[in-house]
Amino acid sequence: MTPSLNPAPAPKTPQSAKRLSIWYGVLIFIMVVFIARLFYLQIIRHDHYRAQALSDQLKEYIIPAPRGIISAKSGSGTVPVVLNEKLYTLYADPAFIKNAPETAAKAAAITKADGGEYEKAMKSKNSRYVVLARRVSEDQKKQIAALKLPGIGTQAQDYRTYPQGSLAAQVLGFVNNDGKGNYGLEQALDKTLMGIPGKLKAITDAEGVPLAASRDNVQVDPRPGQDLVMTIDLGMQKTLETILKAGTQRASSPGASALIMDPNTGAIKAMANYPTYEPSQYFNVSDANLFNNAAVSSPLEVGSIMKTLTASAALDSGAIKPSTTYNDPGHWELDGHSITNIEEDGGPGLHSITDILNLSINTGATWMLMQMGGQTGQVTQAARDKWHDYMVKHFGLGQLTGIEQGYEASGYIPDPDKGYGLQLTYANTAFGQAMTATPLQMAAALSSVLNGGTYYQPRLVDAVVDGSGKLTPKKPVVTRKSVVSPSVGESLRSMLEFAVKDHFKSGFSYLNFGDNFSVGGKTGTAEIANPAGGYFTNRFNGTYVGFVGGDKVQYVIAVRINEPHLGKYAGSGAAQPIFGALAHMLIDNFNVIPRGGG
Repeated sequence: MTPSLNPAPAPKTPQSAKRLSIWYGVLIFIMVVFIARLFYLQIIRHDHYRAQALSDQLKEYIIPAPRGIISAKSGSGTVPVVLNEKLYTLYADPAFIKNAPETAAKAAAITKADGGEYEKAMKSKNSRYVVLARRVSEDQKKQIAALKLPGIGTQAQDYRTYPQGSLAAQVLGFVNNDGKGNYGLEQALDKTLMGIPGKLKAITDAEGVPLAASRDNVQVDPRPGQDLVMTIDLGMQKTLETILKAGTQRASSPGASALIMDPNTGAIKAMANYPTYEPSQYFNVSDANLFNNAAVSSPLEVGSIMKTLTASAALDSGAIKPSTTYNDPGHWELDGHSITNIEEDGGPGLHSITDILNLSINTGATWMLMQMGGQTGQVTQAARDKWHDYMVKHFGLGQLTGIEQGYEASGYIPDPDKGYGLQLTYANTAFGQAMTATPLQMAAALSSVLNGGTYYQPRLVDAVVDGSGKLTPKKPVVTRKSVVSPSVGESLRSMLEFAVKDHFKSGFSYLNFGDNFSVGGKTGTAEIANPAGGYFTNRFNGTYVGFVGGDKVQYVIAVRINEPHLGKYAGSGAAQPIFGALAHMLIDNFNVIPRGGG
């Protein structure tokens, strides 16, 4: 037999087979680990790592919603008083800027800005979005785009523009560079006007330019804000502002406010302050007080116009009657202090309720308050409680009216139970001292008396218009009923008419309204509180509240003028002429229906 040339391998020992199995097992384990890791990375963590890979190229933008426009009434139609103008924000993404000095110089040459400031902003390491300039024009935007500067972009933004200039500036407010409403309507109804912003996520190329065809781009369209139609009458507003400016300058006053209200709906037909400002240039205003609508946000001790409400409360509570007369002592001693009157009140003696209003008798107002407590000579706890109830729960003083204005103030009504010298304090409130209210609050309270007892919430918005053009009227809101009885309103109206006619006979020729129209009102002169205590003896604010109508009251007017330089009778000397001019304006131009006219 011939021997084999390839003898069979010798059988493996049990030990070598065991080692081979271990290596096979290790190899399979490693393969399983790799496969599991790949599955985890490519399937389970796919979105995470994809987002990380895209992070340098994915940019997210907020798309501002077009802000609602604001219109005022004009005849049977409306006229825009606030519109939007499309300008641009110039921004930089420092991550894409390779040559900051050159890029900054080119961009600044177009916007006429400081290239050094641009360069500094472009080197920011803490932001991917740095604003270089705002309010960039369409032409400037095109010039910058033509340069194709890496990392430089523009974003469209609506800015407010005002076709009527400074008209109703404090009523409207303004919108800052961040799109936030400040003061006035813009602040109070910011959410209504601003709408809902949209979003844009865009994949960019290496230079930050969005790739329009990328499937990773996501856009959510913005929802425009709602438009507002104000209750303001454009013609009435313009004339009021002209009259207010002339009256303020005539009195050498640092500032004044006035408003005209429809007492039967709560609608504000005109409201203004002087001095004013240009809302389109709000950023150039150095005195922030110019932004305030003082008719709403700056309470003051209102002076003797408060006697209209004191008389109304005393009449409504049954403490006095329209025909009541009393013996006025000329002064009252309360809590160690003396309450006295002005020289022209006729002196101590027999007086009527009409005299108290016409001659502005402080002791008479105090006497009416005393009658509410049933004790002449003392302002009792019962008198204080009843008067406090009327001031707060009937006339709405010491609380916000809810008008659509930023920074509305509630004013101050003293507690009837707490504090020192409560008799003196409450006697002072009867003629408008030791308490504060805004002209708006006083106009709304007087309106509720003259219209028969219904308190309408003061309002500036007549309708809201949504994005589809649907107009939703805003109905009058009744805050409270039975403020006083209708007979009280009729009695007060007659007394205030007498006061105007008597002032005309006394030499105030501008108060001549004839017999066809019903015009009445009350002056107020309030001493200004001294921060060190007490009151200044030579500093006063003037106020006036009144009405215009025929068979029924159509308009209520409130005027406030700060520290006029016309002597100590600030009400009759400075505020009353403004009221007179406004009353004539309404009769001549705004459809005041004469007596018997329907």
